[in-house]
Amino acid sequence: LRKIPTGKHSTVTEFILAGLTEKPELQLPLFLFSLGIYVVTVMGNLGMITLSGLSSHLHDPMYYFLSSLSFVDLCYSTVITPKMLVNFVTEKNIISYHECMAQLYFFLVFGIAECHMLAVMAYDHCVAICNPLLYNVTMSYQVCSWLAVEVYMLGLIGVTVHTGCMLRVIFCKAKIINHYICDLFPLLELSCSSTYANELVLFCFSGLDIFGPGLTILGSCISITASILQICSTAGRSKAFSTCCSHISAVPIFYGALAIMYLQPSNVRSMDQGKVSSVFYTIIVPMLNPLFYSLRNKDVKVALNKIIEKRLFCFHRDL
Repeated sequence: LRKIPTGKHSTVTEFILAGLTEKPELQLPLFLFSLGIYVVTVMGNLGMITLSGLSSHLHDPMYYFLSSLSFVDLCYSTVITPKMLVNFVTEKNIISYHECMAQLYFFLVFGIAECHMLAVMAYDHCVAICNPLLYNVTMSYQVCSWLAVEVYMLGLIGVTVHTGCMLRVIFCKAKIINHYICDLFPLLELSCSSTYANELVLFCFSGLDIFGPGLTILGSCISITASILQICSTAGRSKAFSTCCSHISAVPIFYGALAIMYLQPSNVRSMDQGKVSSVFYTIIVPMLNPLFYSLRNKDVKVALNKIIEKRLFCFHRDL
């Protein structure tokens, strides 16, 4: 390990990512599995962004937030998965200190943004079902734009605090990160300086970023359920329920896995267990979101069919 005298700064110039598993027989299956998930994630989220932009039927707040979520998921997955795939095919997955801090920065900014974007989408669903007559006024273009900006601002504020605290940590012991990405807790385990302030900040901000959106989503679900029960027609109930059903399906997986990783006390936290739970919110959920929100949505199916029919018509006309 090459070290440089930097006073109060970290003397470690590079890390080794331990990866998801050390068993050689699992490397190839996990590589193919992760690659397949990443391809589906990119195609699904990029397809949702493209479809929202091309189809005039999807130019309303619900699909504006859905395409924003797809953008966050696409960036979020791209920050994590390619480096993870490298770990499966190399003997030592080396990452420099600056690359590690950069990965941590973008991983956190998109992760925090996703937490709050899901809450904004839940609020949008709540307004659409509970106050349908005032929906266009309540969720105007200006309001939607401000909500999207606030989501990214919260992400930037959180990541600035976390990364700023991490840059103060001195790494001078081991350099093997027991994870497949540069995450906060695995990095703090390598510190030879006090991490009390880092863990306190991490616990407080994690609570805000998980419990805050979680309570917003829970309140929205309660309001939506109450409104659905007041709908007289069976068709109306079915349509209202299908609108929020996808959201309810995706949220517990994401926030549950986050809570296991970031809200457990340090004396009971297991990094091996944390690696398994982190697979869900870093890899699985970005793939599932477009499947939950898009393929089960009637408007998205109609818009996709119209675009396919239009392209086929143009193709046959050219022939």
